[in-house]
Amino acid sequence: MLPSFLRVAVVAAAVVFTPSTLAETPSAPKVTARPLGSVANASLTVLDEKAAVQLSQSVIGQPVGDHVLLDRQQRPTQLSRYRGKPLLVSFMYTGCFQVCPTTTRNLQKAVEGTVAMLGADRFNIISIGFNQPFDAPEAMKSFARQYGIYLPNWEFLSPAAAIVDELTRNFGFSYVATPAGFDHINQVTIVDADGKIVRQVYGESFTAEALAEPLKAMITGSSIPPDVNMLAEVLDRIRILCSIYDPVSGKYRTNYAVYFEIAGLLTFILWLAWYYWQDRRGRKLRSG
Repeated sequence: MLPSFLRVAVVAAAVVFTPSTLAETPSAPKVTARPLGSVANASLTVLDEKAAVQLSQSVIGQPVGDHVLLDRQQRPTQLSRYRGKPLLVSFMYTGCFQVCPTTTRNLQKAVEGTVAMLGADRFNIISIGFNQPFDAPEAMKSFARQYGIYLPNWEFLSPAAAIVDELTRNFGFSYVATPAGFDHINQVTIVDADGKIVRQVYGESFTAEALAEPLKAMITGSSIPPDVNMLAEVLDRIRILCSIYDPVSGKYRTNYAVYFEIAGLLTFILWLAWYYWQDRRGRKLRSG
């Protein structure tokens, strides 16, 4: 039986080093605690990377359905209105404080570079909020304003909760609910002027070249260059939960501080055990 002061120390250490406390430290990632809306009953598990990529690739060559969504002014918008020009489509959710803002910033840089090369009138881009009803038009409008996205060819759309599953399957977009929000595949879908999906671009970082080359080919009527990085670095395409934002690189990296704190907790417990053993040994020697 531990002496009372040691029991108090152990309890205090457990409180200090619990995972929930670690999540509140400055070095830990900020995660959303917002309700999950229409996907509240989804399986709380991690995303199956292989299945996600397979689904994403399986829709290439398929047409985009004529889904009707709401724009930031709550006006019904049919996806068929974007036919006639190449289209970039990304999925995100406004309650994300980790990957979605980083991906959106990187996509913004790539799109701005692509606009500089091709012009804003040669293609369109839409971002779709899949966490309904929380990604409503007003939330999408605030998200775009917060990150300074004002390009004339970039729209933010909100689907009705009833069509989210059909819509995401159509684009090969996978996500699962987690206690922290969502795990989801990071992809930009490239759709040609006829409304057919022709490529998926993966990752948190996007380059103007990765987007501009296939867009340029579609605009000029040339064949789209092969995607040599399609199956490379699959782990980088999927959201990493144990991560922190690195403002220098503009990416998320593993939060090793969490592991050091856990190691510190284990060291502290071992020290208490050693101290208790030494104390008992000393008492036995004195009483003997």
